[in-house]
Amino acid sequence: MKVISSMATRQVLADLTAAAAATGLARIDVESVGGVDAAERVAAGESFDLAFLADGALQRLADAGHVDAASLVPLVLSQVAAAVPSGTSAPAERPEGPAFDSAEGVREALRAAKRIGYSTGPSGTALVRMIEEWGLADELGDRLVQARPGVPVASALAAGAVDLGFQQLSELVSQPGVRILGVLPEECAIDTVFAGAVVTASVDKERAGRVLKFFASQAVAPIKAQHAFLAP
Repeated sequence: MKVISSMATRQVLADLTAAAAATGLARIDVESVGGVDAAERVAAGESFDLAFLADGALQRLADAGHVDAASLVPLVLSQVAAAVPSGTSAPAERPEGPAFDSAEGVREALRAAKRIGYSTGPSGTALVRMIEEWGLADELGDRLVQARPGVPVASALAAGAVDLGFQQLSELVSQPGVRILGVLPEECAIDTVFAGAVVTASVDKERAGRVLKFFASQAVAPIKAQHAFLAP
């Protein structure tokens, strides 16, 4: 069974697919790429059985008939976190609480940073929109550095290419060379729901549906929590 996903869910999907295989559901091959690239490939009719993307992207694919709208189900909620280089090779640990006390703390950190890394996809789009709404777009200018599709912000942080980064918490946890400050405070939180759906081009829609139902079940909730995801 072939699956395509955005990078944000690649690690949790590795464990979910192992769990599915252990129950005898299916052997699943997952390809994780940039979310925009994944959506374009599904829309182009490439042969996949399941797609896992941000819910908005999946809904657009459903509206266009590229995935089965009736099968679309939310799976996890992902929070955006702020991080800085750690200067060590130790894997990043998940902190408790927000990175800053308030939105003003986020604004101050942005102004103080020399290079600010952010990702492609919905979280990066939301961050840029928030910066524009705060009137900081011109001030920050070319200090904003967008990661290439499929390349995690954590890599840029670890390499010292940026000194402040914003990405899905799930993509920062356990990454080397990164210190996670915490998720964004509630007043400016950026949350993304990732969902799954059966692809119209699937050669085995019935089995794909069973796998998707398993991924949405409470049986695998502990796996999602281990990867810093919340219930949608």
